[in-house]
Amino acid sequence: MPEKDENAVYVGRRPTMNYVMATMMILNKGEDCVVKARGRAISHAVDVCEILRNRFLKGTEYKDIRLSTEQLEGDNGKVNNVSSMEIVLSPPE
Repeated sequence: MPEKDENAVYVGRRPTMNYVMATMMILNKGEDCVVKARGRAISHAVDVCEILRNRFLKGTEYKDIRLSTEQLEGDNGKVNNVSSMEIVLSPPE
């Protein structure tokens, strides 16, 4: 079952709470949410999920965690391997 892209939150450099709120809005609709991150933002994505589960929406479950490596071309034309992670959260019952 492929997730719809509008239920994805891409974690980057913004403050953690921005992502927590975005994720919470999707889960409050009763839909699964996919938290996506690459590289150094992966630890930030884990923080977002843990803050959400422990402080805001207790009972939120980890449904799936997908790890992969993406090849991105840098400014100098060199290809770099970048780790990426997708965390699928399901709303509390």
